[in-house]
Formats: sequence, C-alpha cells, structure tokens
Amino acid sequence: MNRLNIALAIIGIGLALLLFNNSNGTTLGMPNDDFARVVYLLPLALMMAAGIWASRQTVSQSLRNLLIWLVIILALSTVYIYRRDAEAVGNRLFAGLVPGHAVVVTTSEGGQEVILHKLSNGHFEAEVMINGQPIDMLVDTGASTIALSREDAERVGIIPENLTYSLTMITANGRARAAPVELGTVAIGPIKRRDIDATVAEDGKLDQSLLGMSFLETLGSMQMQTDELRLRD
Repeated sequence: MNRLNIALAIIGIGLALLLFNNSNGTTLGMPNDDFARVVYLLPLALMMAAGIWASRQTVSQSLRNLLIWLVIILALSTVYIYRRDAEAVGNRLFAGLVPGHAVVVTTSEGGQEVILHKLSNGHFEAEVMINGQPIDMLVDTGASTIALSREDAERVGIIPENLTYSLTMITANGRARAAPVELGTVAIGPIKRRDIDATVAEDGKLDQSLLGMSFLETLGSMQMQTDELRLRD
C-alpha cells in the first residue's frame, strides 16, 4: 500500500468516525472540531515522515529536516491565527506615518471605532468622504458646522456662484461671509451620516475645510487619548 492510499484510508476512517459521532459532539474523547484537525494533519505528518525516511538520510539529517518543516508549519499557523492583530498593527503604523489616515478597530463590545493620530502641529486631520469625494479636513470642535473652502465645495458638487452668503464666520484669515448648505453624505471610515448642515466660505477665506460639530455631535462618543482621537458611531 503506497503512501497516498494510507493517507486516504486515514482520512476516510476519520470522516466515518466523525459522521457516526456527529450527534455526540465528541470522537474518541475529543471534540469533533479537534478530531477533524487531527484527521487532516496526521496524513500530512505521515507522508512527510515517510518521505524523509525514504530519502535514506542519516538520523541527524532527518531530524534537521523534520524540525525545519515543523518551524515552517508553526510559522504559517502563527501568521494565520494572528493575521487580524497583524493587520491592526500595520494599520496603526501606517496611520502614524501618513497623517489623516483613519484606523478602524473593533471594540470589545463588537462596535467599530475610528482612530486619528495627532499631526506635528498638534491638530487632528482626517480624510472625510463628502458626497462620495475624499476631502482632507481639520477636526475642529470650535466650529458649529462643517465648513468647506470654495475649492472643496466645488469638488463635492456644489456651485459656489449659486449660493447666498448670508452668514458671518470667523476664520484664521479674519471675518468672512459664508453660505449655508446641506451635504448629502458625510463619512469617516465606517461612520456615515446623511443630510448634514454645513457652510461654504467665500473664496480665499478658508485655507482648509473644517470637520465641525454638525457632524461630530452625531457621534456616540469622541475621546482624546494622548496623541489619538477616538470616534465611535
């Protein structure tokens, strides 16, 4: 009987035992899930061992090759098991290197949380999707509404010439006139809102668009921790 037939026989016997003991939940004293893993791994281990034995190598060489395969299997298993943790670490590292990149993590309660990292100037910046268009915005709790520069307003489909500039706003460049508008969608990571109040500043009066309280006050929570700003839906 060759190695393939032996492997198939082990798998067949294992599957038969699993089917027979399906209602019991255990097979040979082991939970069915664990027993299924053994049935899957045992033929592989036997074929590897038979291959090493058939190569007519010395005992030391065989043991060395077996250890190499064992390390490879353990490394691959570790990568698979901790793949989500590695992804989260990679996202947070990327966020630290690329300002404005939002990191989305799952909380212990099963919800999602968006994490922003502080810039070197001490502010928080985020890439916000407005009407489906990415806009780099400064998070500003002092702004009562989302405030868009003329350029960003045009990017999200607003025609500044058709607006009525009936409001007064304070910007880094002094007082400016602003027009009230309503944004169809505003999203940062998985947090999405519809029909959000905003303003559009006069041309040249706002250097960067602001993510103000008309969006921030809709969040479940907003918490600052050292150099991180955490937003929850």
